[in-house]
Amino acid sequence: MTSADDFVLQLLQDRSLLNPEDVETARQSVQADDETPDNEDAAVLELLVQKGVVTKDQVVEALADEFSMEVVDLNDIRVSHEALELVNREMAVRYKVFPIEVDGNQLELAVCDPLDVDSVDSISHVIKMTVNARLAPLEDIEHAIHQYYESPQAEDMGEMAGIFGELAEEGDIKIDLPTGDEQDVKEEEAPIIRYVHMLITEAIKRRASDIHLEPLEKRFRVRYRIDGVLQEVENPPKRLQPSILSRLKLMANISIAEKRIPQDGRIQMKASAKEIDLRVSSLPTVYGESIVMRILDKEGLNLGLPQLGFFSDDQERFERLVAMPDGIFLVTGPTGSGKSTTLYSALNYVNHPDRKIITVEDPVEYQMTGINQVQVRKDVGMTFAAALRSMLRQAPNIIMVGEIRDLETAEIAVNASLTGHMVFSTLHTNDAPSAVTRLVDIGVKPFLVSASLRGVLAQRLVRRICAACKQPTILEPKETAAMGLTPSQIADATFYKGEGCPKCHGTGHKGRFGIFELFQVGEEMQQMIYEGRNLVELRAKARESGMRTMREDGFRKVTSGMTTLDEVLHVTVGDAP
Repeated sequence: MTSADDFVLQLLQDRSLLNPEDVETARQSVQADDETPDNEDAAVLELLVQKGVVTKDQVVEALADEFSMEVVDLNDIRVSHEALELVNREMAVRYKVFPIEVDGNQLELAVCDPLDVDSVDSISHVIKMTVNARLAPLEDIEHAIHQYYESPQAEDMGEMAGIFGELAEEGDIKIDLPTGDEQDVKEEEAPIIRYVHMLITEAIKRRASDIHLEPLEKRFRVRYRIDGVLQEVENPPKRLQPSILSRLKLMANISIAEKRIPQDGRIQMKASAKEIDLRVSSLPTVYGESIVMRILDKEGLNLGLPQLGFFSDDQERFERLVAMPDGIFLVTGPTGSGKSTTLYSALNYVNHPDRKIITVEDPVEYQMTGINQVQVRKDVGMTFAAALRSMLRQAPNIIMVGEIRDLETAEIAVNASLTGHMVFSTLHTNDAPSAVTRLVDIGVKPFLVSASLRGVLAQRLVRRICAACKQPTILEPKETAAMGLTPSQIADATFYKGEGCPKCHGTGHKGRFGIFELFQVGEEMQQMIYEGRNLVELRAKARESGMRTMREDGFRKVTSGMTTLDEVLHVTVGDAP
């Protein structure tokens, strides 16, 4: 009946409403049952009420008298619409409470557990009002929630019927509710839950990487990031903003009462038998909390190297570098350029039963079979550097460090590579040769960089032309000039663009792949790094040795009909050869 049923049993005995023999008999009956309950005291109290040894009204009155609270009969009240709007259904179900009426700056609230002061405090924080708690049986509260929230929800569902209505009719993606929702809320009673799940479903169908929910002054904007570009979808009514945000925060297991500071959480769910993880970030803004959900599709990660966008020559060099027995291999690029996906694909390529692979990541985005993955936890001292030190005692063959951010991490990674380990990691640099100067700037000695670095892959992502609406096109002379090619050089090439169709939602693009700059460290390059040569000299030597820039690799893919010139020029600005 309450979260402290042992206290209630003792209270009823003290008030001579129960005798110890009745309690002991009921306890033996509960213990004799085949299924042991999670809360034995609750089961004992429930059995005593069922048998009529004590009534639920007597329990409530005893608690009310003990805590000097007023008892409310929810079957004989008139609930105000204002109170129902203040405490939405999500909060009522979660905290097992029911709003009765609003009086000035005070809310009268029915609760079933007088000891659960945290719930009352949380609700008070959310609605920014003083809460006066009254006592009512849990059964009465649940009945009132079912009875009084039905009508407002029917109206809300009518408003939301148009939002993603096409998705609801198709119904070709099935979302399983997270554990607990089935018991707390029936589907027909939960339009907010259905809306949130439709929102996520549609994002998965459209292959979105992020869902952005942004409170603006007069509307509540929802956008998907698809193939790196934000696209706005139909927005829900502004008045549903608090309910939708509360639902998402509950699913992510972050505090709905705290709206002053950023919070991070995680949602795990199934969509069409696929495991989907969503990394949730909430940020307070002027008009409410902005929530961004990053969609992590574990199954979508199993990419082969050709699917990343490698041509056969680059793929061969890449495979040779990542299969080396020791050294450091770096993937560089800005946030959102696909570095993690490339590293995971490289790990997949070298993941054999005779090799031990350990990764240290912040956070662990994808869980991979056969690989030991370590989560960074700065709050307990588990930093990149601390994890790396411990990992080396585990005798791994291959180590992946999520990112080299400081000298301590860099030095341990270098030392690991010099003692027979292959180390994969990422850096934030604009191009591949800049990784050398970046490591030196961090504080790594040039002779150590020279001895340990095996190769660097810089990359960007460009959108792939939609195969369903792909059409030949003719480039303007200024466009061929931007590629640095003469008309005779591209006489045999066919260029394409996407016309836009339902499959790509009119964008002309579907999916993304990488354009790459692969910098290999041979003997001559090692000598130049050892001597501390500048970036210009390193880059010139790399070009002389056959390195293609990202722009040049992009142009190859334009002439192959994989992407458009605009895409390549957009992501390689300032990177002309």
